[in-house]
Amino acid sequence: MKFSYISHLHCPKCREKYEFNIIQQLCACGSPLLVDYDLQELKKRWGPAALAGRSNDLWRYHELLPVTDPDNIVTLGEGMTPLLRMDRLGAAMGIGQLWMKDEGVIPTGSFKARGAAVGVSKAKELAIQELAMPTNGNAGAAWSLYAARAGIRATIVMPVGAPEITRNECAISGANLYLVNGLISDAGQIVGQAVKEHGLFDASTLKEPYRIEGKKTMGLEIVEQLQWKVPDVILYPTGGGVGLIGIYKALKELIELGWIEDKLPRLVAVQAAGCAPIVKAWEEGKSVSEFWENSATAAFGINVPKALGDFLVLEAVYESGGCAVAIDDDTLLKELGTIASLEGAFVCPEGAATFAAARQLREGGWIKEGETVIALNTGSGIKYPETVNVQVPVLEPGARLTRR
Repeated sequence: MKFSYISHLHCPKCREKYEFNIIQQLCACGSPLLVDYDLQELKKRWGPAALAGRSNDLWRYHELLPVTDPDNIVTLGEGMTPLLRMDRLGAAMGIGQLWMKDEGVIPTGSFKARGAAVGVSKAKELAIQELAMPTNGNAGAAWSLYAARAGIRATIVMPVGAPEITRNECAISGANLYLVNGLISDAGQIVGQAVKEHGLFDASTLKEPYRIEGKKTMGLEIVEQLQWKVPDVILYPTGGGVGLIGIYKALKELIELGWIEDKLPRLVAVQAAGCAPIVKAWEEGKSVSEFWENSATAAFGINVPKALGDFLVLEAVYESGGCAVAIDDDTLLKELGTIASLEGAFVCPEGAATFAAARQLREGGWIKEGETVIALNTGSGIKYPETVNVQVPVLEPGARLTRR
């Protein structure tokens, strides 16, 4: 058995193939590259029983990951996050089988740790010395910390409006951190120029092939946690969309391996009403999105006006029979409070948006009675303290409590 069954990279647009053992960025045509594995050979040698006794993290699936030498793995224990029944919330929505995949408990506090773990590990394997990336916050924090663990330098550019805690995570890791008075698209332009001028490795979303491989492990874990059963619906907060693309890729690979039935869950791309280019493209039946002008939302992690992989997100939605939904800030923030009060889970605003979308889709009949529904919470709510504003009574010593 090989540690990894990676075979090559390919371009989903022009179908050109690339080697995986040298540094690769985008295809010559400008498209992101995707990783392929020798699934037919792996199918002969690997089955679900092989996972018994393995480490309880995402590296348990190393045959389906791109790192060929285990000595190059950079890990903080990421993966195998809880899949939790949300019975009280589900009852309030009329969804009897509502589950939350909770990425808030992962190292660095968000699902971005998955992409960072695999992306940085592969960067180490390729002897990359310094990487650069734009970020809305959590990705930069994760890549900075994992790069520090790997001994790789990191240059990060984020909007001034990004959550302060993510800024601190980058800074404490020793990354070269810069703030831009604009959006992630503005940060991306600055990083692109720095990559050209200084020969840095561009770790921007989908400009390197391996972040998606870390993200796809959410899909692998979901079906393993459901005893290799496929849910009916998976809702995902979508900015750059790498997680949704990755889950789709994981499920397609498991179908080819014969580990699950030949059925895809309906994938739902959830966006904020203040930044919904994927939703607009889906509503218009288009295969790519348009740049969203003047984007703004409390769900900062999905404030992405134009995603490089938008065509891959839309393909996953169309091919799975899914849909795209936009949720306004007032609705998602109200849902955030409802989730905490009914289930004791303090989710991030992006995660709250997926539950608000589930509620909306159930009310409209798109989610049917009896269906198994998975909502992704992609980060910890404590990374977004500004989403909660409360007035709390202050007592003097010796005061008596009155019931409220």
